[in-house]
Amino acid sequence: MKLLVTGGAGFIGSNFIRYWLEEHDEDEIINFDKLTYAGNLENLKEVQENPNYSLVKGDICDRKAVDAVMKNVDTVVHFAAESHVDRSIQDAAPFIKTNIEGTYILLESALKNNVQRFHHISTDEVFGALDLDTEAKFTDKTPYDPHSPYSASKAASDHLVRAYHDTYELPITISNCSNNFGPFQFPEKLISLAITNFLEGKKVPIYGDGKYVRDWLYVEDHCRAIDLILHRGKVGETYLVGGLTEDISNLEVIKKIVSIMKKEENMIEYVKDRPGHDRRYAINSGKIRETLGWEPQYDFDHALELTVNWYKENPEWWKNVKSGEYKEYYKKQYA
Repeated sequence: MKLLVTGGAGFIGSNFIRYWLEEHDEDEIINFDKLTYAGNLENLKEVQENPNYSLVKGDICDRKAVDAVMKNVDTVVHFAAESHVDRSIQDAAPFIKTNIEGTYILLESALKNNVQRFHHISTDEVFGALDLDTEAKFTDKTPYDPHSPYSASKAASDHLVRAYHDTYELPITISNCSNNFGPFQFPEKLISLAITNFLEGKKVPIYGDGKYVRDWLYVEDHCRAIDLILHRGKVGETYLVGGLTEDISNLEVIKKIVSIMKKEENMIEYVKDRPGHDRRYAINSGKIRETLGWEPQYDFDHALELTVNWYKENPEWWKNVKSGEYKEYYKKQYA
């Protein structure tokens, strides 16, 4: 199989490439990545000499570049996206262009080149928010109700992908995943930010009252879910992938990291809440469990310890990432 992975130098994409080349060493992967601030080739050092791996630097909004790289591809796994809610609030324009226009250009090219499967990676945030005092969970039948420019742009891209299946019979699948964490995550997201701040002796900012709930998913479990969808998933279907069965608030997550790293809770700093902050996400992953046999191999506490240890053991990676433009963003966001 020949796979085109968009955004393969990012956090989830690079984990997926390393996973796939280990599990399917006969397959070929082309990594198509613009190499924005979130794309880091250091994430892929261990596979860069693999003869079945190649990198093509390019923008999914560039039709000519996309058409050139799409030739003779069997499967597209589309990770490439602007993905950070806070940045979308600061400036929505890159999210509209990349997540909507870029997805459209990829779909057009996939159709033209008779791609056998187009798998679109999406988010649970397209479904909006759940109340804290309920046990409700998102399913693939939950109506879309995005609240941020980021989630609205991903909702639009989901609709485009489905439209290309319904209208043109493009063989697609979609997965809406919960918040991923693990090695190589850019330290603007809650868990990677907390760990690296603690390692630097800095306080960890937490929005509002800290009672926001997310459904955390270890990145390797996500990669396994995509693998199952590509090999056994039904064309045209959407699968929700979440790692937790019980709610854990953001504050509880940080306190767990405090305990693992033997820090003090006075290192937690409450900051002004962000606009339109969704209270709770929770995923019912029954469909992928029952139809494809997927189960997360890591419970949250174990995966969190693995993640903390990875950042402890790889200071050069995250110190390099937290320099330059990141410092300006952090200062602006948490001032």
